[in-house]
Amino acid sequence: MKKLVILGLSLIMGFTTIAQEKFTEGKIIMSQTMSTDNEQMQAMLKQMMGDEPMTIVTYLKGDKSRSEISNPASGDIITISNNDTKEMLMLMDNPMLGKKYQLTSLNIEDEEKLEENVKIVQGDNTKTILGYECKEQIVTVNQNGVKMEMSMYITDKITPVMTQQTSMLGNKLKGFPMYMIMNMNQQGMAMKMTFEVIELTKESVANSKFNMTPPEGYTKLQAN
Repeated sequence: MKKLVILGLSLIMGFTTIAQEKFTEGKIIMSQTMSTDNEQMQAMLKQMMGDEPMTIVTYLKGDKSRSEISNPASGDIITISNNDTKEMLMLMDNPMLGKKYQLTSLNIEDEEKLEENVKIVQGDNTKTILGYECKEQIVTVNQNGVKMEMSMYITDKITPVMTQQTSMLGNKLKGFPMYMIMNMNQQGMAMKMTFEVIELTKESVANSKFNMTPPEGYTKLQAN
């Protein structure tokens, strides 16, 4: 069960001046909370994560993104994606597993499966987050026997890039989610994750942050 929690955890200043302008390069800070209806698991989550939301720092530059998250339970997790090449590199420095990496690519066959497994419909609600008007999209994903339902509030003013939270949607997402509620049920246990962008900063980002070569000392994460 603890391993499931760790893998789940690996699974988001000048606001007035940048509102409604195109955001193609810079830093996005997102808060993440996680809860479950399973009392034992909820107690474990609280013990491992505490009462404060986790923070995800994402760097964007054109079609590339890099997300960083760190906490005592999962260790350090970095996810680098390239929308142009459809590749994603995940680096994990985990207390239980050590330093591992996983490099995945989305090919034509994968995209065809996404078309079958992902359904997106326009919702009726809107939110204004940090000055950006966001429209609701209701997403349903059926993948590997797990059904996931998401309510996303999307802005088209931020470059739509592939992140760890949205990689299963392929090119179907036409914007960036500023607020997202994700509900999933796995092995009879319901889990809810909430993501919200709390800070946006336009700044220059070094190309080195998007290097897709696994660093020295990391070994490949073997699939079960």
